[in-house]
Amino acid sequence: MSAPVHGTKTRREGLVLGSVRGTPIILANSWFLIAGVTVLIFGPQLKSAFPGLGAGSYAVAFAYALLLLFSVLIHELAHAVAAKMYGWPTHKIVLNLWGGHTEFDFSKATPGKALVVAFAGPIANFVLAGLGWLVQLALPSAADGPVSLSLAVVMLLANIFIWANLLIGFFNVLPGLPLDGGRLVESIVWKSTGSQEKGTIAAGWAGRIIVVVIIAVALGGPYLTGSRPDLTTSFIVILLAGFLWAGASGAIKGAGIRLRLPEVSAGTLASPAVSASSLCSVAQLWTLRGEYPNEPIVLFGADGRPAAVVDEYALAHVPPEAAASTPATAVSRALSQGAYVPDVAAGAELVQYLAQLPDSEYAVINLDGKVTGLLSQAKVVAAITGKTLP
Repeated sequence: MSAPVHGTKTRREGLVLGSVRGTPIILANSWFLIAGVTVLIFGPQLKSAFPGLGAGSYAVAFAYALLLLFSVLIHELAHAVAAKMYGWPTHKIVLNLWGGHTEFDFSKATPGKALVVAFAGPIANFVLAGLGWLVQLALPSAADGPVSLSLAVVMLLANIFIWANLLIGFFNVLPGLPLDGGRLVESIVWKSTGSQEKGTIAAGWAGRIIVVVIIAVALGGPYLTGSRPDLTTSFIVILLAGFLWAGASGAIKGAGIRLRLPEVSAGTLASPAVSASSLCSVAQLWTLRGEYPNEPIVLFGADGRPAAVVDEYALAHVPPEAAASTPATAVSRALSQGAYVPDVAAGAELVQYLAQLPDSEYAVINLDGKVTGLLSQAKVVAAITGKTLP
């Protein structure tokens, strides 16, 4: 599978196996779990089918896990090579519990290029399956006479290698995210609407439909024939369905945020505000509050920049006899240095501004540096995520 870049903290994810043209290849810690499960499931089966192997059956099962790992690695390398062919920076290849993913910069993508990069992975698996078939043809067959135990094991692994790559290839071309085939749905909608985000949302919903179909067929199908799905199959299907559903949902959520982001601006989200000098008194603030009963008051410092926000509760509870002698800073909460944004800041630029500041509220200024509003972090998050503030 391929994915847009989200980060590059490679060492915490697992074992760094090496790199290809500067792209690190990471074996995630979760892979060892799936390798262990593979050995525990297939080891006893091999021991039963080939009694002569004894404890070596578990080594053969581990060899099966390594063949799967190799197949996934080639799949992901194909993504990376295709991405680099178009000049897209590739940040890392991660081999994990569910196969793997390649992270690269998707910002320069077009529908056609995205499709090529996505399908490079499954095509690589079909090529591997073909090579495995050629190897199988070169091996002696059982029809030629009795075969040794070691040759039988080689023939078994070759057969497993072929079917594993066919399964990986066909499974990944299913038309729904997070599978590679989801890029086909995404590209079609993207091309027809001009919006990659709308394509991603459509592909994410297609991925959810695939999850429902997989569960219905794998778990509901046996009941139609009068049997029941076995525990191992049910466990694997549920885990796989959860992984796919989470990936599809993440794609839908991320695309929704990117769709809303350009419409999010400091000027439209901010509450109108008035400003006053930090040197004024509470009595002067009361006068200003009389003129502007509803607007928050932002205090500016000697340099003319926003420095604090008046606390309405504290302002209202200053004794009248102390109002003239109480400074405005005594009834305000300080803003961090630079906790203000231009009213024209929007989209990614606005998010970048706020990400650099620890505050939960920010003064909004116009091009002349005058305070025009007060912006809360919660309102920005709600606008980006599409949630309604309580």
